[in-house]
Amino acid sequence: MNRDAIDFEKESVFTLFRKLLIPTLLGSTALSAVSAIDGIFVGHGVGADGVAAVNIVAPIYQVMAGIGFMIGAGCSVVSSIHLSHKKVKVARINVSQALLAASLLSSLLIAATLVFPEATARMLGSSDTLMPKVLDYLKWIMPAFLFEMWSLIGLFIIRLDGAPKYAMWCNMIPALMNVVLDWLFIFPLGMGVKGAAIATAISIATGGLMTLAYLLFFARTMRLISLKISPTSIRLWLRNIGYQCSIGSSSLLGELIMAVFMFVGNWQFMKYLGDTGVGAFGIACYYAPFFFMIGNAIAQSAQPIISYNHGAERLSKVIEARSLLLKTAICFGVFVSALFIAFPKGLVGLFVDVQSPAGVLAADGFPLFGIGALFYIVNIALIGYYQSIEKVRKSTV
Repeated sequence: MNRDAIDFEKESVFTLFRKLLIPTLLGSTALSAVSAIDGIFVGHGVGADGVAAVNIVAPIYQVMAGIGFMIGAGCSVVSSIHLSHKKVKVARINVSQALLAASLLSSLLIAATLVFPEATARMLGSSDTLMPKVLDYLKWIMPAFLFEMWSLIGLFIIRLDGAPKYAMWCNMIPALMNVVLDWLFIFPLGMGVKGAAIATAISIATGGLMTLAYLLFFARTMRLISLKISPTSIRLWLRNIGYQCSIGSSSLLGELIMAVFMFVGNWQFMKYLGDTGVGAFGIACYYAPFFFMIGNAIAQSAQPIISYNHGAERLSKVIEARSLLLKTAICFGVFVSALFIAFPKGLVGLFVDVQSPAGVLAADGFPLFGIGALFYIVNIALIGYYQSIEKVRKSTV
């Protein structure tokens, strides 16, 4: 396994941040592209109703991603601090406990959704017209969220282990697979939204297995280890997971806010503008994860640097990393906002015909939607900073 030769103790903050940022940003963008690719192919192969159906299911993804980011961020911060104190075994235990907890929790949520798929779709705001498409997508995408959980948590640890380029490929390869499989299942095979769900599920599973394989067989320091099973061990496990979740809780809150935004938006657009309104809103919702992933990539690039030096009590390096984080977030935020203000029709046209009712509605709203990108990206980056120094209350506020 090729190493990226990252030394958190000896290398300069700027060099570390540069080494982490580029692959992390590319990988995070690719991760967002998995759902966006679905939207592009569904929009052109099925139409606005297909986009609306996929968007109905999107809040579930946000909740699952929030859990993954919460546990992953908390685990990474705690493990970074343990590594700065040379407690390698304790760091490995925390990683293994985090993956086990996430696997159990996600399995329960997946099972509950698959037992009550129609009730879940109704709760998410599906109309009778969209119900068949929503169920087609929901039933096939849900099992993939277990692998998604492995990927989201594992990528934090792989970067901490000094392999950000491998972490990038764990996102890039599934994204490329999704392009090919979406095209195959939607167009030549004519499988509609079911085909999009199967393509995405296969792609997500590939990324999750790549991540797990690294942690099991190739990790330099952060290898998974066997956990003891005893009343004391379980009590310590629950305590550790509780602390990790408290550190990463703001990540879950951010994803829950996004899920509520989509959930309420779906209901309101359905109420006032019908399926066309939900289709237009769905196009915007495909881009929203890109805002989050850009801010999150910047935060994740700085997090191991900040947490390691926070644990080692090197305040000057923490301040330097914070400055780089803020400057980078502002630059990317300005660029993304300008893109949405200047090219709304081009961005909408990737998903649906801009002359269609949903396309016209979306293009009119995109400049307003894009203004928020700057503030959102900077906010996500700052949340990551406060998580990195264990300031739970500030990161949540």
